[in-house]
Amino acid sequence: MSSARPATLEQWLAHIEQQHPQAIAMGLDRVREVAQRMQLGKPAARSIVVGGTNGKGSTVAFIESIARAAGWKVGAYTSPHLLSYNERVRIDGTDVDDARLVAGFNAVEDARGDTALTYFEYGTLCALWLFQQAGLDLAVLEVGLGGRLDAVNIVDADVSVITTVDIDHADWLGNDRETIGEEKAGIIRGWKPVILGEIDPPSSVLRRAYVLGANAIRFGSDFFAEAIDGERWRWRDVSFRIELPQPALWAPIQCNNAATAIAALRALDKPVPRAAWAQGVAEARIAGRLQRFQHQGVEVLLDVGHNPQAAAALATALKAQPIAGRTLAVYAALADKDAEGVAAALQAQVEAWFFAGLEGPRGQTAAQLQARLATNDAGDAVLSDTVAQALAAALAAAGEGDRVLVFGSFHTVAEALPLLRSAD
Repeated sequence: MSSARPATLEQWLAHIEQQHPQAIAMGLDRVREVAQRMQLGKPAARSIVVGGTNGKGSTVAFIESIARAAGWKVGAYTSPHLLSYNERVRIDGTDVDDARLVAGFNAVEDARGDTALTYFEYGTLCALWLFQQAGLDLAVLEVGLGGRLDAVNIVDADVSVITTVDIDHADWLGNDRETIGEEKAGIIRGWKPVILGEIDPPSSVLRRAYVLGANAIRFGSDFFAEAIDGERWRWRDVSFRIELPQPALWAPIQCNNAATAIAALRALDKPVPRAAWAQGVAEARIAGRLQRFQHQGVEVLLDVGHNPQAAAALATALKAQPIAGRTLAVYAALADKDAEGVAAALQAQVEAWFFAGLEGPRGQTAAQLQARLATNDAGDAVLSDTVAQALAAALAAAGEGDRVLVFGSFHTVAEALPLLRSAD
């Protein structure tokens, strides 16, 4: 290669953004071919691939945390990131540093030849290369988009997880749960377990598991999460039960995600010490999932939820934690998201709305967002150019005992998070 090859992580990220004419190009042929040239085998002694519409990142965090509490060496690959690319690749609970990521990207570049790779394909191959070198007991890999044609799907996982199936990324995956389920079900492997994180998955998912002879293990049917009191809950299946602390990730849906993670680990042929289940559930952390801050007597919540199913879970969480004051929502969404469905799911829990614009090819202004919600209660909103301005306006309007919810996209949370951390 010429001397023009990037040297720093920042330069590499700029480079890989330019290497494929499309930001998203579904298909496994390119990435599989380069993986073979890189001699990528299994990324770890055991691997779990996590797909689904919502709850993927939290489920990965629970799997990673429990496995590490069990003393395993774990690698986790997730996307997108909030503040730095390094968040996407973790080994032993620590984000991989710039130097190792640069080494990984160089390894991809050495092997790819004339094959054009997308940003996500570069990142996936880099992560798999780093994991293969690390001598891991477990690799946990989050699907980026869909499943069947996602780069992560070149890995033949020991256990597959499909958290939930709902409408999102309709341009790529389809407009109904059955069609989307077919795409998600692409990560299922023959005669291997697949954990289904909802009691009523699309029949397309169940049909795929049946055709492949995969053992479908379903939340609410084959394993259960039951509340005991405000501090504890119980996980059980036909042969095992355990009482657990409430997750630090406090939304009610997080017990479902933790339960799904436990089912995934129990499906591996590797014993977990009993104490590790509770320790892992209690210690799991992930930014931007109803993450709490206090700002001059006002509680601020950050959440990356960006589709109606996630908004419904947010509404349930807010309802479960009533406050004396008002809930003010700072909302910024990408133009290709179902803003109407999101606002409808949350409007009963929100007294005042503050819209912000997002930049980029998929972004939209606050005025464009307002126009889409003109017939909704949220349409009567305060408009700001940026998330920072909208957050400042909401905090100025909030009084002691109120709370501010900042949500709608990873981009929204990424803009707000540094502001709140610096003020914390």
